[in-house]
Amino acid sequence: MNKKDAEFLIFKIIEDNPSLTQRQISKELGLSLGKTNFLIHALADKGFIKLLNFKRSNKKLGYTYLLTPEGIIAKAKLASDFLERKSTEYNILKEEIDQLKDELYGNNKNIK
Repeated sequence: MNKKDAEFLIFKIIEDNPSLTQRQISKELGLSLGKTNFLIHALADKGFIKLLNFKRSNKKLGYTYLLTPEGIIAKAKLASDFLERKSTEYNILKEEIDQLKDELYGNNKNIK
C-alpha cells in the first residue's frame, strides 16, 4: 500500500471511528503499528488531525482523533486521487481480462 492510500484510509477510519486505538487502526489497514504511528503523527504534524487525550483506565491514556478543516480538505483531495488511481487500475485490468477472453474463447465472449 502506498503512503497516499494509507493516509486516505487513515482519514476514513478516523472519521468513522475516532476513538480506535492505533493498534486497531494498524490491524484494519494491515500495516505495522510503527508505520501506523508514524503516519498518524505525520498527519498531526501537518495539522490534518488532532490527537485529543482522554483516560482509558487508571493506568493508560488514550486518544481520540479529530479531522481538522485542513484535514477534511486533504481527505477530499486524497479521495479524488484514490478514485482516479483505482479507476485506472480497473480499466487496465478489465482490458487485460477482455484480451484473455478473446484469446481463450474467441467470438464466444459470453462464456465466463
